[in-house]
Amino acid sequence: MANEKEKWGVAHIYASFNNTIITVTDLTGAETVTKSSGGMVVKQDRNEGSPYAAMQMAGNVANAAREKGFVGLHIKVRAPGRGKQRSPGPGAQAAIRALSRAGIRIGRIEDVTPVPHDSIRAKGGRRGRRV
Repeated sequence: MANEKEKWGVAHIYASFNNTIITVTDLTGAETVTKSSGGMVVKQDRNEGSPYAAMQMAGNVANAAREKGFVGLHIKVRAPGRGKQRSPGPGAQAAIRALSRAGIRIGRIEDVTPVPHDSIRAKGGRRGRRV
């Protein structure tokens, strides 16, 4: 019965500089419980990646997860990676902080940014982007 009370999930936080997307799944990652993105909480496009938007999203996601019976979440943070920047955007830290403030227990925090072993060809041609 103890296993029934302690229901855990995984919060996948994709944080670029233009947007932040939070998806909560079960532990396998196969079934999505709830999700939210920057465009769902702010009007202006430029604010989608902001810490404020991430806090609002995390609050919404936390409430939805709690209604479904989740007490804690493991967190997987992802930046765009590949040919783009490998550091998560400003929304990642704000989202994690807001999730814990909303009363959700935080398990492991893991970085799952895709890191190439040998990169794809960078855009911009042989002589780079000329400004």
